[in-house]
Amino acid sequence: MPGHVPASTSVTIPWEGERHMATTTNKQRLFTQLLTLAEHPAGGFEETLPVLEQFIYGLCRENATREQADSAFENLKDRFFDWNEIRVSTNRELEEAMEGLSDTETRAQRLISFLQEVFETDFSFDLEGMHKKGLKVAAKALVRYGASNDYVGAWVVQRSLGGHAIPVDAPTLRCAQRLGIIDAEVEEIEAVRATLEHLVPKTKNQAFTDGISEVAEQFCWEEEPNCSACPLRADCPTGQEVGAGAVAAGRATRAKPR
Repeated sequence: MPGHVPASTSVTIPWEGERHMATTTNKQRLFTQLLTLAEHPAGGFEETLPVLEQFIYGLCRENATREQADSAFENLKDRFFDWNEIRVSTNRELEEAMEGLSDTETRAQRLISFLQEVFETDFSFDLEGMHKKGLKVAAKALVRYGASNDYVGAWVVQRSLGGHAIPVDAPTLRCAQRLGIIDAEVEEIEAVRATLEHLVPKTKNQAFTDGISEVAEQFCWEEEPNCSACPLRADCPTGQEVGAGAVAAGRATRAKPR
């Protein structure tokens, strides 16, 4: 399997040991390839959602593939009459609708909490007024919701408010570090997001988010990533080290000719 190294060898698997930063030239090629991967993403309907629905989609999208988030979001829309019905529904009902996502219990609690807070504040389920607040004020207002976090706030800013923000969840962080775009020592999400927003042009932030998500889903798995099939392998420090490790492992275990 890609990334598997026999115990008898001394090769260090990069995502368990030291991760190296990509060179400037490699970074440029990595960004170009990531943007290319995002040219024909599956789905894409979320880009036209109003602010409140975008927030809810963000709750579904964090640490999930686009396909999983689409399915969960569409189930919520199809199985319930409106957002108020979801607000007064049980956690169990929402968990069933979001089946396929990780930690549906927590997501259901956050969704109910969010809708309740919006309703108690505005007596409606319309957050389109965020567009009039100005980007900085709106961004701060979004993260004040108890159910919000850095990822959801950045997602809504990027997709609905036209701001320069890159949402960072666990798959995005994992990929960025393995690709050498982000230093392995940097774990603080806000610091990672600030670095990515500095590196990625505003006009490309959605494409970058979609591209790196695609890589995480198709190749850069948490365990035993499929480096051998990844289109970024040639410029990825982790992919190169995994390849070198596989060669070393093969030499170490190959029987000597008689």
